Amino acid sequence: MMDGSFPAPAPAREAQSREAFEARLRAIGAARYHDRHPFHHRLHGGECSPDEVRAWVVNRWWYQSRIPMKDAAFMSRVEDPALRREWRSRIENHDGSDGAPGGIARWLKLAEAVGLDPDYVASGRGVLPATRFAVDAYVRFVRDMPLLDAVASSLTEMFAPKIHADRIEGLLRHYAFADETSLSYFRTRLVEAPRDVAFGLAWVLDHADTAEKQDAAAAALTFKTDVLWAQLDALWHGYVEGHAPPGAWRPGEGLLAARS
Repeated sequence: MMDGSFPAPAPAREAQSREAFEARLRAIGAARYHDRHPFHHRLHGGECSPDEVRAWVVNRWWYQSRIPMKDAAFMSRVEDPALRREWRSRIENHDGSDGAPGGIARWLKLAEAVGLDPDYVASGRGVLPATRFAVDAYVRFVRDMPLLDAVASSLTEMFAPKIHADRIEGLLRHYAFADETSLSYFRTRLVEAPRDVAFGLAWVLDHADTAEKQDAAAAALTFKTDVLWAQLDALWHGYVEGHAPPGAWRPGEGLLAARS
């Protein structure tokens, strides 16, 4: 200003109400969750070839196997014992506990059902580079970003029960490999995911108490939808359009028949 004075600061934005902010988060999922991706429509509609299904199982393994790792990274930064106790069940859900199998073991049952050697899948060989980049970026995000952002990024689970239910119905209808054992991962997540969401959503709504924190939480959830979407883009390009890059899984690799 010519007279040496400074303009008045802009008034601080008010945070949205709890109800309005929850609606904002749910709207992100309605617009951006990966149930809208054409690969999932192809999969659930019975249009995927056996090798496209196998490619999905191989690549989705990288995400499944990294979930307990990102949760462990998150817990290593949490000073509140109550939050650590609550979050601990997420690791047990995937790794198993007291001899009970977890989500990782259930995913390998699916791999076996579609004709893949579980040891091959668990090795991570053949995973698309874009899948690795997207999933590893998510692990780093949860490890490095503020706790609020990390928890908010997990809220894609708000939208997971519907896709799991659609997947169970579609796979049972269209694919011979589908049965209670091979689909046990998705059946179990129908119970686990809502329980995780109930805590995570309440925690985010409690702690996102300024407009800036609400913006950060919404951006974190958007980032996570991008992580999920990018994995399916890579699958589509690699196996529907036939442009799998060097080092990626190829039909005929890692099969049970090859091991025997």
